[in-house]
Amino acid sequence: EVQLQASGGGLVQPGGSLRLSCAASGFALDDYGIGWFRQAPGKEREGVSFINVGRKFYADAVKGRFTISRDNAKNTVYLQMNSLKPEDTAVYYCARVARLPFSLWRAPPNYAYWGQGTLVTVSS
Repeated sequence: EVQLQASGGGLVQPGGSLRLSCAASGFALDDYGIGWFRQAPGKEREGVSFINVGRKFYADAVKGRFTISRDNAKNTVYLQMNSLKPEDTAVYYCARVARLPFSLWRAPPNYAYWGQGTLVTVSS
């Protein structure tokens, strides 16, 4: 059974850091692309970052602050988030896609499997 388990969210002050984890089971990570998405209250779900076959992509809003990485031995994808801002507050999800043109990584409908989400709150 394919499962994605997102964790690592919490409350952090502006300028702080968090590392999110997406633990995968039921499949091998290196056969798929993994995306991180977020959804703030009243807003649409948006793509944050994506990793596949050694390529990494970031939304403009997080470039230079967030870093995506993958540990195939642990079957886990990470999202290191630094210099957090109040506007980063959202529920963060990880999702799996078999294959897609890299230009389409931001589109949620392209992803077949989703984790349950982890809440990140950036506030003083």
